[in-house]
Amino acid sequence: MDLTVGAGGHAKVIAEALGPEGLLVAVDRDQVALDIARSTLVGQPVEFVRGFFGDLTEIARSVEGRRFDGILADIGVSSMQLDDAERGFSFRGDGPLDMRMDRSEPVSAKEYLANVPTDELTRVIAEYGEERFARRVASAIDRARNAGSIDTTGELAEIVRRAVPKSRGSDKDPATRTFQAIRIAVNRELEALDHLLGRFGTLLAPGGRFAVISFHSLEDRQVKQAFRTRAQEGDYQLLTRNAVRPSPAEVSRNPRARSARLRVLRRKREGEQ
Repeated sequence: MDLTVGAGGHAKVIAEALGPEGLLVAVDRDQVALDIARSTLVGQPVEFVRGFFGDLTEIARSVEGRRFDGILADIGVSSMQLDDAERGFSFRGDGPLDMRMDRSEPVSAKEYLANVPTDELTRVIAEYGEERFARRVASAIDRARNAGSIDTTGELAEIVRRAVPKSRGSDKDPATRTFQAIRIAVNRELEALDHLLGRFGTLLAPGGRFAVISFHSLEDRQVKQAFRTRAQEGDYQLLTRNAVRPSPAEVSRNPRARSARLRVLRRKREGEQ
């Protein structure tokens, strides 16, 4: 099961490696992603399910209680979503301030920023974005929204850039951390990951492997701690003592892979030590 199929990149490699009796269940909360994945995976042994790993009960119901020999979750926003300015995830192209991975959800980033209390926004930017100027950014956003609505990614990025000093020797845009924090809050990403890490066993067969790819330290710390706890309890084997990092060649081909961290856990079979 690929819980975050996106455009189908990982799924295509997995599906091509399956034997004649194999099946890949491809899941995503984004209907646009599922439609693209259907085209990518034509002719492959794939079953598609619209669902969110933050609700494994519903996914389990969709697959009628089947268990899987492998489960993959690639956490965070996809390149496909980042590259579409209309989705509002990135400040590299000006677009509506949306950021919803599932566009049927009622609250966009624009609506979130219009209503979130300033103290809560400060906490979100500090914790989810690890931004040391969080209070300054939240205050700047509060002043801007009191003067009129914040409608586009470009507007938000400029507000943040004026509030955050650019670090010497860094090419990272000052708006990066705040955009990350707001996206995580809008999509309830850390709550969903916590749900997944607590319940993936309902879908994983004995002997099966659970692999998680994360892209920032908050997620990776969550995965690392959960996997270590499961291994210490004795029913699971930790297959990655340290996170697997992309090779220089992979980063050269795909610069967005540079912060990826892969961790893998294996469920022991009954009676296995």
